[in-house]
Amino acid sequence: MDRTGTVQLWSAEAEALLGHPARDVCGTSAVELLTAPGDRRAVLAAQEQTGTGQSWKGVLALRHRDGHDVRVALRVRPLTDGEGWAGWSVSAGDARRIEREDIDRAMLRALFEQYPAPIALMDDALRYRLLNGAAEQVLARPGAELIGRHVDAGTSHLPSEAIDRALRQVRETGEPVLSLPVRGSPASGPDGDRMWSLSTFRLTDPTDRPLGLCQTYVDITDRHRAEQRVELLTKAAADIGATLDVARTAQELADVLVPALGDLAWVALSEAVLEGDEPPKMSGPGRWRLHRIGVAPPGDAWPTGLPATGAVPPALPDHALLRRIGQGETVLLPDRDSVNAAADEHPGLAPLFVPEHGHSAIAAPLFARGLVLGTVVVWRTRRPAPFGQEDADLLAEIASRAALGVDNARRYTREHRAVVALQQRLLPAATTDTPAAETAGIYVPAGGGAEIGGDWYDVIALPSFRVALVAGDVTGHGLPATATMGRLRTAVDTLADLELDPDELLTHLDDLVQQLQDEAPHQGDTVGASCLYAVYDPVTRQCTLASAGHPPPVVIRPDGTVGSVGISPGPLLGVGGMPFQATTFDLEPGSVIAVYTKGVIYRDDHDPDTGLRRLTDHLARLARSGRSLDGAGHEILRSLGDAPARDDTTLLLARTRAIDPANIATWEFPADASVVGAARKAAAGQLTAWGLDEMSFTTELVVSELVTNAVRYAGGPIGLRLIRENVLVCEVSDPSNTQPRLRRARWSDEGGRGLFLIAQLTTRWGSRYTRSGKTIWAEQPLTTDPRLLDLPL
Repeated sequence: MDRTGTVQLWSAEAEALLGHPARDVCGTSAVELLTAPGDRRAVLAAQEQTGTGQSWKGVLALRHRDGHDVRVALRVRPLTDGEGWAGWSVSAGDARRIEREDIDRAMLRALFEQYPAPIALMDDALRYRLLNGAAEQVLARPGAELIGRHVDAGTSHLPSEAIDRALRQVRETGEPVLSLPVRGSPASGPDGDRMWSLSTFRLTDPTDRPLGLCQTYVDITDRHRAEQRVELLTKAAADIGATLDVARTAQELADVLVPALGDLAWVALSEAVLEGDEPPKMSGPGRWRLHRIGVAPPGDAWPTGLPATGAVPPALPDHALLRRIGQGETVLLPDRDSVNAAADEHPGLAPLFVPEHGHSAIAAPLFARGLVLGTVVVWRTRRPAPFGQEDADLLAEIASRAALGVDNARRYTREHRAVVALQQRLLPAATTDTPAAETAGIYVPAGGGAEIGGDWYDVIALPSFRVALVAGDVTGHGLPATATMGRLRTAVDTLADLELDPDELLTHLDDLVQQLQDEAPHQGDTVGASCLYAVYDPVTRQCTLASAGHPPPVVIRPDGTVGSVGISPGPLLGVGGMPFQATTFDLEPGSVIAVYTKGVIYRDDHDPDTGLRRLTDHLARLARSGRSLDGAGHEILRSLGDAPARDDTTLLLARTRAIDPANIATWEFPADASVVGAARKAAAGQLTAWGLDEMSFTTELVVSELVTNAVRYAGGPIGLRLIRENVLVCEVSDPSNTQPRLRRARWSDEGGRGLFLIAQLTTRWGSRYTRSGKTIWAEQPLTTDPRLLDLPL
């Protein structure tokens, strides 16, 4: 165009764009090509303003030859000749690209000037080229100091290694790095550390040629802290209170809080809580008697001079902060001034509660079911940021959850202690010493959070120097199992007094368990048990036993051989309808028989065969060592491992003895009235041989009455046996199954006073059934020590 706006030259590209040939356009005004009146006025106005030869550009609509509009981006440049300005050169381009470039420029300007997000541009050499004000605040440096400098530790408080690594990765791969979390610690600011989400992009031109890099920073501190709080709450819920152990629960609480919330923490519990009791119900702290149970960090990392685990602080004074804690309130000491103010009231206690460099603290009560069980205290000593109210609220929530765990552990401790006490009081003496055997029993309750079971053992002294060894295991756990165990043990003691054979005793015991099962639906319990009942006779040196689903005993013989007894165990008690089979075997004096419950052989491997071999090996080794039974039993249980057993462990060891044949005298008589005198004479002669002449009158009377009754009511043959040990036992056996009974004779009766006289003259008497009849026995205390007979005259 010339200076008047008339088209002077029309290129082939212009003809292709608008369809007008050059002959139709040249010589006409360029404004005629515009279609919109508004565009015409804008061009004419621009033409007047650019009369000085200045450039102009814009997006306008031109008229195509066929009538439709063509939007183009026009750029008008001044032309000069040798004398000065001569006209314009007009070029048309892609309007969409120009519009996009304008939009990009406007957006970039808005991002840098108006958008609050921090943005930094770097060149391909990783040097800062452009930063907005928000980026300068993030980097805590003015842009003038950063432009042209390489990204390194000297340019910001952000981790330069992570930023440099992200920039190089994006520069080399072209793939953006999005939402990279980085932590910064600006020199100033009340909140201390800040978290930023860093995103890095590569900048390219339209030909995809790299121009530089762009980084944006998003402050995610609040979100990060919220995530940390949720994570800490989740960890506290998972890690605290799963063991039902008060001390361990306190330590778990301390471990969760450090270093997640503070630099050090301790948990102090009331002395009563540690015993399983409720803490005192009072508002003042003077009677709390708090024991510091859990500390973190533990061991050598705990500050020297600050009371550690197990420490018992002195009686706490009536302090305002302590009163607030006692009322269930969480106390926040946000800064050193508040810490100093609290410590100044009682400076003597400050070293016990304020660590070195401690500048901020939170104390929360362990408050559960209306009781203050203790306190948890968290300090910050190294990290500069103080605690805030959000931290106090977080600790209060964690403490409330932990308090339930502590209280559950406390209640479990109380119930566990009560059940253990009941269980132990229901068991017999740990050791016994009888003419038949020396015994030692050991009971270890279940540990590791498991409830007490219903295991028991018993040693029952039977007439004629025999002894019964019993072991049982009630199904279930807790007080119901312990109560059932007590009932079954009482039943066994009662049935043992009837001197029943082991298989017959278990049959009666099975009937009792079935009766208990009929009561169980009303009590919500399941009743069942295993039981082993063994009777050892030191006269015959034989042991007879029967089992109701119980593992067999292990026998260590004097020659060192060890093995379990081959038995045919019957069903568990309560099954019913199945017989029990008795097994009889010889036991040499000095043999050790081990009766146990399944907790001894069922350990972590859950393999009873392996457990039985382990028990057998330990018994063999300890038998050769000559250890006492009690020491050997404890050593065996220690050898099973340190892990708490999930079931009760009961072990009964018995070392057998035998009655010297010289202390046993036996006779047999026919069922004839004339043998009564012979029996008296034989008994008196034996007592004279034993040096027990002073017992002849009573013994002859007992023998006379018992033999007379046998002759009169039972028939023969009639057996008479005297056994001398720590007492004198007189036994009369006959083939009758009629049970004698004691009755009171009337004054006019000529008989019926025999058993009454025996009951008055002896310590105790009774009868037992045998496979061929019955045996009536009576005991008398020795008036002469039989060991005196062995002294030389």
